[in-house]
Amino acid sequence: MSSSLRPTLLLLLGLCLASLGSSSPACRVQIPPHDQVARVARFIAHQCDWASMATISSHKPVVGQPFSNVFSVSDGPHGTSSGVPYMYLTHMEVSVQDLQVSPQASLSMSLAQTHYCRQQGFDPQSPLCAHVILSGSVLQVNGTEADFAKKALFSRHPEMIDWPTDHNWFFAKFNITQVPEPPEPVLLRGPSETSSLSVFQVWVLDYFGGVKTVTPDEYFQAAPRREHH
Repeated sequence: MSSSLRPTLLLLLGLCLASLGSSSPACRVQIPPHDQVARVARFIAHQCDWASMATISSHKPVVGQPFSNVFSVSDGPHGTSSGVPYMYLTHMEVSVQDLQVSPQASLSMSLAQTHYCRQQGFDPQSPLCAHVILSGSVLQVNGTEADFAKKALFSRHPEMIDWPTDHNWFFAKFNITQVPEPPEPVLLRGPSETSSLSVFQVWVLDYFGGVKTVTPDEYFQAAPRREHH
């Protein structure tokens, strides 16, 4: 290779890498257009490695109040998006104890955690720094789904492999489902009572004009990324 070409090639490679989110595996991936809301939601869910999950607190002195906490998530290994955020949990964790009382929660993920917003000069609160809020419930998974969750999480969070075994870790998913709206607000019911009473939705803020929603069906049917060949 000519020595005169090397600086140019290195510069192009650097620009390509800088344009990625921190969890993007290849420079050919780009955020979908903002008017393709469901695709944007899926893109965010796949790019993000962690999320803020709000539960309904079961602990004094904040019983019944929102309680937000940070969790590592993965909807699949890089390039294999399921749209389902998986988590590695233990009953020793305070938010998991909340979920044992009421499995309802909301999960927020933002491209602010990637290089995308910084490279574009977008403040984390700017609508242009796209983020998604999922409303649903947290369920433990088993069998083949647990096998996929393990691959999804351990491939992107390898430290988890060495976490203490005496914590009795288990795999769980953030369940996004849409069911009939309850006739009146209900807080702190058990899992069997809430599973058929809550409205579950996907909320997306990726541009000016206010928050947009997509149904779970629209969310799961969307292709999260477009690859350029």
